[in-house]
Order: sequence, then C-alpha cells, then structure tokens
Amino acid sequence: MKEIVIISGKGGTGKTSVSASFAVLGGKDVIVADCDVDAADMHLLLKPDYEISEEFYSGELAIIKQEDCIKCGKCKDVCRFGAINIIENKYITDPLSCEGCGYCARVCPTETIINIDLNVGNWYISNIRTGSKMVHAKLATGADNSGKLVAQVKNKAKELAEKMNKKYIVVDGSPGVGCPVVSSLSGASYVVLVTEPTVSGLHDLKRVYELVKKFNLRAGCIINKYDLNISVTREIEKFSEKEQIDKLAKIPYDKSFTEAVIQKLTVAETDNKIKPLLQKTWENIKNKINETN
Repeated sequence: MKEIVIISGKGGTGKTSVSASFAVLGGKDVIVADCDVDAADMHLLLKPDYEISEEFYSGELAIIKQEDCIKCGKCKDVCRFGAINIIENKYITDPLSCEGCGYCARVCPTETIINIDLNVGNWYISNIRTGSKMVHAKLATGADNSGKLVAQVKNKAKELAEKMNKKYIVVDGSPGVGCPVVSSLSGASYVVLVTEPTVSGLHDLKRVYELVKKFNLRAGCIINKYDLNISVTREIEKFSEKEQIDKLAKIPYDKSFTEAVIQKLTVAETDNKIKPLLQKTWENIKNKINETN
C-alpha cells in the first residue's frame, strides 16, 4: 500500500481538484483521506454518505462550577490567555481562549474549577461514488489541535487500506507549512506539490518543499494554470530542476475546472483537454512510486 500526499504552499492552487481527480482515476484501488480538516471540501466532489461518525477529543477546557465559586478572582489573575471573564457577576471561561493548561484549577482555593476533555470536531468514514471509501473530518469552529485530527484521519485511512487490501491512499493535505501539513506528510510514499505561476505561489512552493526535504521524501510538481504567467512558470521549472523535483505536469488555465465543480464532478470526469493530462500524470505518479520502492 502506497501513500500519495498532495499538498500546496498556499490555498487556491487547485490542490483539492487534483486530489479528487486522482481519487476518481484510482477508483476502487484508492482510499481517500481528506486531511485538510480546517477547510475540508472533498465531500463536495465525492459525495460521502457519512456511514461512520465519531467525535474527536483533544486538549482540555476549564469549567468553573458556579454553585461553589467564591468569586475570589484568583483564576482570572493567573490566566495568561485572558480566558476568564466576569459576566453578570460570574467568572466565566471563554472556550475559544482557554488553552486548558490547568493553572486556574491549581490556584482555586475551593477546587471549584475542573478541566474536561474538549470536543474539537468529528471524523467520518464514508462510502464514496468511486466505489471505495473516504476518511474525512470537520474541525470545530475556532478549535486547535488540527494536526492531531489529521493524524487520526490518516491512521484510520491506513487501517482501512490494509484491511481492504487497497493499493493506494490519496491524501489531500492542508495548504501551508503548519502542523497539519507535517502530520499529513508523515509516512508518505510520494509527495505531489501543486502550485501556480504567481510570486506568492513560487515563494510558498519553496517553503513547503523545505519541509518535504526534512522528511527526505521524493516529490513531483504540478504547475496549474501555467500559461497565466510564463516567466514565473520558468522560475518554478528552474527551481524544480535544481532541487530534483519531478516534473509531473503543466496544466493550462481552463474553465472546465469550474464547470466540473458546478456539476459536483471532478475535471477527470468531464470531456475536456485537462482530463488526458491528469490521466497521464496519475499513471506517471504510480510508476515513480514503483521506481522509488
């Protein structure tokens, strides 16, 4: 079982559209893992049925038991995060500000404050219209610990792939270089970098590739909308050549991406000039994984 992780240095490059297309092209051989838990949207294209739904708990939240509170204010004084406020003469914890450190509970003279496990979202296992399954999640509004939720999604996807004897896991990672991306890259067989020919696109491609290098992973690059800025496309190609990043595809700007999304389909399922490019790229990626392993 091989794990293909699709990431981008910034949002809006077409990463999810490419990931969903690979999921469709791989069909029943692929388990899909949507690890972009902060802004998950693979479900819009793959029509999951949410067969299994589980709450995900990570971190803690301080709760002040009002009936025992003597309103001494010590908890508010020691909170470094400004998470305890006085509302209608009651000391109340703001769940969006509380870091669950437990210091307020430690200084409370009446042991009025308790820490409870924090529900930061839900994760799901779904049947999808490719005939396979997808593991995905939704992070609660304002919640932290997205990296841990990504790890949960990936672990469940691996369990499913091994149990169902699937050849590939296609992982739609988060944009950027933060904790969710680090978690997405763990255990990858091959990394696909999706970028666009803009100054910010090139800058963020370089940043995210530094992260990929630290994992010592082989990577390939897809330049989406390459024809919108040929000079920056050349700079991306020079950077890829210098860093020995595989050149996977240059995809021209085409309205078929948007038209497919409107129909709730991937661009690999409609009649357009992008489809054969993606088909060739998918086969190329599989060949490169076999070379590497």
